[in-house]
Parts: sequence; structure tokens; C-alpha cells
Amino acid sequence: MNSSQRLPRREAIKWLFAASATLAMLDWRSFGMPAVAAKGYGLDPNLLETYNPGDLWPLTLTEAQRRTATALGDLIIPADNKSPAASELHVVDFIDEWISAPYPEQQQHREIILNGLAWIENESAKRFKKTFAELGEREQQAIADEICFAPKAAPELQTAARFFALFRNLTTGGFYSTPAGWKDIGYVGNVALQKFDGPPPEVLKHVGLL
Repeated sequence: MNSSQRLPRREAIKWLFAASATLAMLDWRSFGMPAVAAKGYGLDPNLLETYNPGDLWPLTLTEAQRRTATALGDLIIPADNKSPAASELHVVDFIDEWISAPYPEQQQHREIILNGLAWIENESAKRFKKTFAELGEREQQAIADEICFAPKAAPELQTAARFFALFRNLTTGGFYSTPAGWKDIGYVGNVALQKFDGPPPEVLKHVGLL
């Protein structure tokens, strides 16, 4: 995952789908982590209301965990000449909100993310005597390179690799759900057109209407 090998930002969105296939193989053991007690927003949320992180349920990450998650997110999606880093779009807030939600999938992810962040910190302390956020990019990459692709990770690192796949999935999902993320991949969305002449002939021909 050095600078010359890092995937282009546009390719990162493909990780989102590749990582989804990996999630089915997650096999983390339970560490007795308590579930979130909040009830959620129910079947009829108020979509006209603006909510801030923590308004609907208590958030999970400590300040130390947020620093680790922020550093790892920026390693996955750093700033470039087109768009900002994951941290600048507050992707860590999205991840914290996600793993704090009182629903079965999010609660499973909560355990995986918390244990994975602890593993990252343990590796950082063991190898470099620093927290992960204090490491230089090359040192962070030395840890991430061993777990960033589960099929090639060592057998003893498979659990950590599955954590990384989930974290990367959430990071890219959060990043590309923002206007800056849409712009980065060229997504226009619903915008008003000054003039509409109908679908182009090649499209009509493709669907059998011409």
C-alpha cells in the first residue's frame, strides 16, 4: 500500500463491493461486549428533522479509538489533488454512528471494529512503541499491508484482515455518501437540465425502442 501501489481514488469505490463479499466470512469470537441499550428510530423516522451524531443513540468510540480510526481512514482515503481525505469529511463520525446503532448488523460490526482497532494499536505499540496515529505513513503502511487483502494475509492475521475489509467498506461507504465523494467519482445526481431532447438514439436502440 505504498504511494506507488495505492489504488486510484476512483477504484476505491470498487473496494466497497469487494469488501462486501468478505463480510460473509467474518468469524470474530465474542468478548462479552454489551449491546447498545437504545431502541433506535423505529419504523417511521422523521426525515424532516436534522440529527447530529449521538442524537439518536449514544456513540461508542473513545477519543483514543477515534484517533486510531481517523488515522486508518486517512491511510485508506488520503487527500489528493481532486478531493479531501476521509477525516476532512468526518467519516469517523459516520463509522461511530454506524457501530453505535442498536440493530443486529451494526452491533456485530461494533464488536469487530472495536476489537480490530485494539489490534491495530497493539501492533503499533509492539512494532514501533507509538500509537497508530503517531506513526509516519510508511510505518502505518507496514501494518496495513499485511492485512489489507485477506486472501494473501498470513493465517494468523486472517481475523485482522477481515476487520480491515469491514473498516475499508465503512470508510469508502461513508466517503462516497458525501457530495465531495460524489464529485470525486463524477456522480452528478438529480440536477436540472436547461434542455432535454430525450434519450440518445444509441440508448433507444439498446433497449429495443428504435
